[in-house]
Amino acid sequence: MRLLSFWVAHRAELASMLQRHIFLVGVSTLVAIALGVPAGIIAARYRRVGRPVLVIANVAQTIPSLALLGFLLPLPLIGGIGPRIAIVALVLYGLLPIVRGTAAGLSSIDRGVIQAAEAMGMTGWQRLWLVELPLALPSMVGGIRVATIVGIGTATIAAAIGAGGLGEYIFRGLSMVDSTVILAGAVPAALLALSADALLTIVERLLAVGRRPRYRIVGAVAAAIIAIVAAPLAFGGRASDRANAVVIGSKNFTEQVLLGELLAQSLERHGVQVVRRLNLGGTFICDRAIRSGDIDAYVEYSGTALTAIFKAPILHDRDAVLNAIRTSYAAAGLTVLSPLGFNNTFAILVRRADAQALGLHTIGDLRAVQDRWTPGFGYEFVERADGYRGLATAYGLHFSRDPRVMDLALMYRALAERQVDLVAGDATSGLITALDLTILGDDRAYFPPYHAVPVVRTSVVLGRPEVRAAIEELAGRVSDADMRTMNYAVDVQHHDVAATVKAFLSGGR
Repeated sequence: MRLLSFWVAHRAELASMLQRHIFLVGVSTLVAIALGVPAGIIAARYRRVGRPVLVIANVAQTIPSLALLGFLLPLPLIGGIGPRIAIVALVLYGLLPIVRGTAAGLSSIDRGVIQAAEAMGMTGWQRLWLVELPLALPSMVGGIRVATIVGIGTATIAAAIGAGGLGEYIFRGLSMVDSTVILAGAVPAALLALSADALLTIVERLLAVGRRPRYRIVGAVAAAIIAIVAAPLAFGGRASDRANAVVIGSKNFTEQVLLGELLAQSLERHGVQVVRRLNLGGTFICDRAIRSGDIDAYVEYSGTALTAIFKAPILHDRDAVLNAIRTSYAAAGLTVLSPLGFNNTFAILVRRADAQALGLHTIGDLRAVQDRWTPGFGYEFVERADGYRGLATAYGLHFSRDPRVMDLALMYRALAERQVDLVAGDATSGLITALDLTILGDDRAYFPPYHAVPVVRTSVVLGRPEVRAAIEELAGRVSDADMRTMNYAVDVQHHDVAATVKAFLSGGR
């Protein structure tokens, strides 16, 4: 019931995501067909060439989707945030079943049929088009069916790099730990896959039994696919609308989505058209996106920029950190505007009951339990200069168990459910109170300040003074308590992100 209510309340957004999902899968499948069918013909006719083709297609299929997107991200022409990179990845995943289906269909044709065609004086091309491909068509459609289903499932991952689609709901739900939002994206994706499977299975069976209208059926299906794919080229039509829009990005956890929405709504209140590309991924994806111009602004944390992005030594003075990152960003054509007000420093969290029972008040106190406790950290915290290694060195910590590495959205509940014993979370998280956790004091002042600062492309700041004015109105307006309240509203009370931000901007906190 809650899921249906969510769909009704977000029907326009859901329709847009579904259309984008079909667009990604449709375009990538058509391109995979255009590349895979000729490759399958070559693989069937020329075995020595065919084997390497199949090996390459097999290798592409075995690469995990997130790893493939990460590999493609920095490549020129192909890389960047948005649908282009997602389509390339989906094409690579769709090639194997289409190549294999085409090659298998051609190889299975009875040799007597080929000899009969040759005896009738057909040329090689005539034999291919009039005899072999029609007979191989059921197998080819089977390969296309598999490629389409794989594409529908894999396209959900594309939301991590700003390509849109139903995966946006899945990633948003993971960041909010909200099963309703996850299902809002997962269920339509599953229904889409089942529908495509049923339709293409019917086509495959009709072709297999050799009914006369088979070519008309294939033509009708192809026309339907092209029509569906062409419709979202209103997405291409939206490119002209986006010419004057400001693209706002965010990382992939609740607070960042809230901050992205905060920038977006503030700009819209000043009459600025906004395109949202929220839930993009981690720090480095957002940084790459703004440097390449795929987004125009997002909110970063000063300490994160200093240590993770610019690899600078840790500083503890707020103004020194801001001055350092302003200088570094300026060299990259980016401008740091005034801090929003709150400081979301890393917080080492433990269960309140454990802290009281064991007398844990500071991070240094963890030495008393390091031989039996299991830490849990996010992917970035394990790798960053201001993360786990530096923390362990500063405090002399040597846990006997390796940290469990997991998504930020899962850490808090993993701690509450005793899957891990301490985590590195956010000081402004609403789950701290909700799950009865407590923050250990940073008695050696290890962590630098992490003030939230808008980072905007300098060309946008100079060319669009209204953008600067709108964002600067937020300066100093968001306190630690405000941010914690908004996080709590979304993570615990499952309020809508946009409604939560709107209430804050309207003064109804």
